Amino acid sequence: MPDTALPYDARAGPTKPEVRAVLLSKLSLSPGDHFAEVGSCTGAVTIEAARRAGRVTALERKADRLSVTERNLAANDTTAAVDLRHAEAPDGLPDDADALFLGGSRNFDAVLDHAAATGVGRIVMNVSRLEVAAEAVEAFRERDLLSEVVQFQVSHGYELAGATSFESDNPVYMLVGGANADDEAVAADGGVEPDADRVGGVDSPAEDPR
Repeated sequence: MPDTALPYDARAGPTKPEVRAVLLSKLSLSPGDHFAEVGSCTGAVTIEAARRAGRVTALERKADRLSVTERNLAANDTTAAVDLRHAEAPDGLPDDADALFLGGSRNFDAVLDHAAATGVGRIVMNVSRLEVAAEAVEAFRERDLLSEVVQFQVSHGYELAGATSFESDNPVYMLVGGANADDEAVAADGGVEPDADRVGGVDSPAEDPR
């Protein structure tokens, strides 16, 4: 897979390469898929999705950022037909998407309503703020969309006094699911399924943690 070139800056920063690798793995895009994205920004996810899916519909509510998406997309080799839309979701979302990525938390309740109503099979939402992550988890659960919640943090090495130290990126909360999500790992009532002792690799208490 070729590198993703992002010569144009949206002043918001792209989704980090390591995070893109995880979310694309969760979405498991194939040439028969129609991928929809909310908040294209730099186009980093748009570009990589357009190398895997058959069709891509990318929404961006800010005209200047949509222009950055378009220019960065033109700087890369992709295979899918890409429809860039200046719209604020859920307006502009297609009704036949197989997979959906929410790159921001704005209007996520309405976006999830649309995803549930149209039967989107695979959904990933990235969140960086803990409070928003908690609200999003409940929103996924209420619509029977949640399969798992993943929290991870990436650190990059840099030279310090002739040795290697590390600088960490902001932690990411990744919500994964879709219509008819298999919710074995995360219980719908916020607790742990009877046959699960651990959630996300951490021992979980038997009682509701809230």
